[in-house]
Amino acid sequence: MSGNEPDDREERSLPPSPELEEALREAADAIDAREKARRGENDPGAAQAAELESLRAELAEVKDRHLRLAADFDNFRRRSLRDREEAHHFGHQNLVKELLSSVDNLERAIDHARTGGDESSEGLLEGVQLVLRELHAVLAKHGVTLIDAKGQLFDPALHEAMAQVPDASVPANTIVQVFQPGYQLRGRLLRPARVVVSKPPEGAEEN
Repeated sequence: MSGNEPDDREERSLPPSPELEEALREAADAIDAREKARRGENDPGAAQAAELESLRAELAEVKDRHLRLAADFDNFRRRSLRDREEAHHFGHQNLVKELLSSVDNLERAIDHARTGGDESSEGLLEGVQLVLRELHAVLAKHGVTLIDAKGQLFDPALHEAMAQVPDASVPANTIVQVFQPGYQLRGRLLRPARVVVSKPPEGAEEN
């Protein structure tokens, strides 16, 4: 081969172009990125850190559920205790209300016997009084108390006014007569006392 003949290798080589160089750089970057990602997935330390973070989040969620459950249980316990105390103190309220009419009838019978003046009814009167005292004792044992009304100032929370009468001997709105006694059950009103309330005489109001 003479020196003037062209070299086939020189004819086959192409000068580098900017587009080709950019494509090669992008391919190399992509390969490096995949390699870094693969090394990160295979890194035991990174996997353990991710698992630890997941366990911490799960533990926080369990603690939060436990606190909510404890609060709900405490509220349920308090509500149950309150309901149990309510049933213990006031569960027999309806029964007591039914017995009050019997108490009223016994008291009326005693008043009638006293005003009748019949000596033959003295024994019966004593027996009725004994039954009434025993009934009052049973009611008191279960928390029933009589409302002290006569001579007291009228209280709409405890008394029911049936009438008003002029009376200058006591302050206005004073209870001067009790038609029907009232009762309370451990501070809760069972029946208001039906009463007559005083008012100033007409001349006193004008003065």
